[in-house]
Amino acid sequence: MTIDNYANHIATLTRTYTDALQYVASEGAQLVGVLVHSGAEHHYYGDDRGVAFQAFGHLLHWIPVNRPNQFVYFRPGEKPIYFQIVPSDFWYEQDIDVEPEWEETLTIVRLSSLDELVTQLKLHSVADVAYIGGHTDIAASLGIDKALINPKKLLAYLDFSRAVKTGYELKQLRAANHLALLGHAAAKACFLQGGSEYEIHMAFLQATQKLEDECPYTNIVALNEKAAILHYQFKRKTNTDKGQVLLIDAGCRVKAYGSDITRTSVSDNVHPVFRSLVSAMETLELALVDEVKPGKTYQSLHTSTLARIARVLIDHNICAGEVEDLVELNIPQLFMPHGVGHLLGIQVHDVGGHQSDTDGAILPPPENSPALRNTRVMETDMVFTVEPGLYFIPLILEAERGSDRGKVINWNTVDALYPCGGIRIEDNIRVTSDSAENLTRQFE
Repeated sequence: MTIDNYANHIATLTRTYTDALQYVASEGAQLVGVLVHSGAEHHYYGDDRGVAFQAFGHLLHWIPVNRPNQFVYFRPGEKPIYFQIVPSDFWYEQDIDVEPEWEETLTIVRLSSLDELVTQLKLHSVADVAYIGGHTDIAASLGIDKALINPKKLLAYLDFSRAVKTGYELKQLRAANHLALLGHAAAKACFLQGGSEYEIHMAFLQATQKLEDECPYTNIVALNEKAAILHYQFKRKTNTDKGQVLLIDAGCRVKAYGSDITRTSVSDNVHPVFRSLVSAMETLELALVDEVKPGKTYQSLHTSTLARIARVLIDHNICAGEVEDLVELNIPQLFMPHGVGHLLGIQVHDVGGHQSDTDGAILPPPENSPALRNTRVMETDMVFTVEPGLYFIPLILEAERGSDRGKVINWNTVDALYPCGGIRIEDNIRVTSDSAENLTRQFE
């Protein structure tokens, strides 16, 4: 059984970083350590108002502190140091609550400024130390050699490694799924009571006790035809006609790890074909999860998705022909233009999705599905989403109305379903030793 405590997580990270430095050394770069930076604050142009801060993922991998100018200093064979910069400030709250488990696994050095960090680093010598983070100017001010700022080989190794989760990380992801489902239940109830997109969004936040900028991404709350906009960003405050369809894509973050869950709900008076499509897509999504196992390529899961979408289109008289013919014509992509999922963890679209190895080699998505974000081989304890969709997007479909491909489409049905928007069903999946753990459904 995987140990899910923080100490074991740090021990795993220590091994990963040690191996990464050894790997970089084998490529000719001798590094004695790594300084990981959370990032610095930004302000809107011509304004003194700060942009909502989001810490660099590799810093959050060590410690869940979403604050600017936090640093972790790692040298093999030594206890990692967390340089906690807490400015002396009466304008803003700056204190950082320290968890007991951090003190057990990290040396915590509390500072009040970057200048103090410079002094500390001189004591530890930053010669041959790599900096990873988003601010080359800060790295230079700390005495980091320009050639050692964000070394590509080091970042590639660390990015690739993040796909496989420790027990501690899986624990946070399960908690993030459980919390988000409370929000989804509240959102669905609000929808069925006639709530607007804004009211549904607020119901989710209220149920999860989250501020919007505490969520791992901006919630997608789409009623009716707006469900056909894949990353619909607005929240309409009125709902003159009771919504027939709700597509909500919303997650929660727990100790830096985010869930990413999508559900599609319908009202009693929705078009009967669309209701049947929602049921079919629920079945399709669960069938895809059943295909997950170590050693399988994620591209094969996407290929299976396209074939299954073709079957649904035929069964609902939206398209005519055989599954193989529709797949050959790339018809399913007209109704699902995105990939079936992506890596998940500290970032919603987590890093390394197109890497084929620690060296940084890229395996691009297939030409017929350029939006596929994950081309990895499935490994035990890898976490990703499975999120098939089926949409009626005028911008895509209308271009085919007079084309050869368009001849297989039942345009009367498409026209009737345009007002319904679309469907997406999304769960968060962990690869086990022989199959999959659905991190989402276990709490429903």
